[in-house]
Amino acid sequence: MILKCSSPENSTSIIQQNMEEKATLIESLFEKSEAYAKINLDLFKLKAIDKSADVVSTILSKIILFVVVLLLIISLNTGLAFWIGELVGKWYYGFFIVAAFYVLVALILYYFPGLIKSPVNDSIILKMLNTKKDEKEITE
Repeated sequence: MILKCSSPENSTSIIQQNMEEKATLIESLFEKSEAYAKINLDLFKLKAIDKSADVVSTILSKIILFVVVLLLIISLNTGLAFWIGELVGKWYYGFFIVAAFYVLVALILYYFPGLIKSPVNDSIILKMLNTKKDEKEITE
């Protein structure tokens, strides 16, 4: 489309208006891209906080469960040690036998660290990479 201008002043004003419109559009584009970047940064922070809270709460609940199970095991082992001691004739022999069992378990775990490390490692990774149903619905 060709515009015919009757005077040079009129063509200058049209060029200025055109340049002002372009400047306004560029400023608007920069403002929108800045707002988009800030929103993406906030979203990233919120996702990181959500994942961290999920992992920490899972680990904390597992630690509490571990402590409760540990107290249960200590109670059962004490009773087992007394019972074995009564069977063999001296109560302290029962404690030695139970302790020897745990030394054997410790040696097995020491020489085969993957028995515990791999499942725990996999559990943490799966928990961190697990996307929740809510996130899937939002992104779709």
